[in-house]
Amino acid sequence: MNTRVLRIELRRSLAPWAGAAVLTSALAFLYLVNAAWWRGTTAWTAQWTPMALWTRGLLFYLWPLAVGLGALQGLRDHRSRMSELLRSTPRPARHRAAALAGTTAITLASAFALLVLVGAAQVLAGTAYTHLGWLPVSLVGALSLVAGAVLGMGAGRALPSVLTPPALAMGAFAFTALLHMSPGRTQTVTQEGYPSTEPNRLSLLSPAVQEVRHVLLTLSAPVHAGQTIWLLGMAATGFALLAAATARARLLALTPVLAGAVTALLVLPSDPRRMYVVDTAAAQPVCDGPVCVTRVHQPRLADLADPAREALRLLRDALGDRAPVSVREDTAVLPDGAVPRWSRTTVLIDFDDDLIGAAKGEELTWALIARGMVPGCTPVGWSSFGGEDVARSVAAGWVLGDLKPLPDTGPAGLRQEIDTEAREVWKDLRALPRAEQLSRINAMRAAALSCEADALDALTGGASR
Repeated sequence: MNTRVLRIELRRSLAPWAGAAVLTSALAFLYLVNAAWWRGTTAWTAQWTPMALWTRGLLFYLWPLAVGLGALQGLRDHRSRMSELLRSTPRPARHRAAALAGTTAITLASAFALLVLVGAAQVLAGTAYTHLGWLPVSLVGALSLVAGAVLGMGAGRALPSVLTPPALAMGAFAFTALLHMSPGRTQTVTQEGYPSTEPNRLSLLSPAVQEVRHVLLTLSAPVHAGQTIWLLGMAATGFALLAAATARARLLALTPVLAGAVTALLVLPSDPRRMYVVDTAAAQPVCDGPVCVTRVHQPRLADLADPAREALRLLRDALGDRAPVSVREDTAVLPDGAVPRWSRTTVLIDFDDDLIGAAKGEELTWALIARGMVPGCTPVGWSSFGGEDVARSVAAGWVLGDLKPLPDTGPAGLRQEIDTEAREVWKDLRALPRAEQLSRINAMRAAALSCEADALDALTGGASR
């Protein structure tokens, strides 16, 4: 397709409007809705991989939009009543199909590229960790829009009705929604007996990805390969339908998408742990003595190192040889519903933890002591407030020699209740002989690290129940 044909198609087709609709709606969604993509280490402007995954997540509604607009584009010849005239010309149908599909593909891919560039400019200004591992995620996203639009064009040409575009758009939306619900999820139970769900390979046929829940998570290479095969089959079917002139040719045109789906399901991983994987390069440790963070968070090491060393010193003074000897960013990514497991010798931290993320300087030292004493046994993806928070507050006060409110962003009412109960437990603990205090603190910490007993019960000698 030469430049002249491209200019003509851009003037007489819906392609520019399709690209504008995709770009403006995506930016409006990102900037006008205050949702998870603006928060924490997984914010869409914080790091490269979350940026790519969040923009892919928008395909939940951008892909159905592209399919519907493609179908509307496919009705162009039917609306202008030129179908019979065009079939009588010597120019092959595939040439006309290539001009129509190529123009739309260029505009949609350009719109998605501009969306990614908006995020990339902000990421580049805010992070020192640069890599290209995010690029396949975005390339597959652009291919998704192109394949969906071409499939819509082919369907619009094959089924020339004013109902075809809205029906296809709604069908595509239902497809993505269902693949993120029961058909694309497997019910399971964690080792601790908590109910949970995991994505299965069917969910990977959706152009959109699930919500970004950890900065170190990315899609694996088999996922990229399988999705590319599936989308290329979809695009091939759309192009074949666009160029088909007979009912038999339209039936044969369905072969690529069916073959692509079957091949993709053979290539896509069945194990959820091989779908979303830890980026090993981003997770490499960068250390300052006993304090380590991941490479992706290396700029945070300078602010963390001194408070962490002070926390380790205070813990050593209070606990002796039972104290942890290092502070390290936690790189374990557990499935939803799993109960975490903690180390006696290492304080594991997460920068998305409200207790850690909201603290600086001396408050960060308190927060690290609190996490070192009572890390937390709430299952991944769940939230709780209660006895564990009371035990954490009292334990940190015991190490510091004074009960202080911990830096936290929890609800004010619950925070006040916890502080009130913590003062009562603190008074009872301080009234005991030093040896008994140490015994209860050690029992509490053992329960908190193993997640097999109640930390507050151990601290109060069973009096909390």
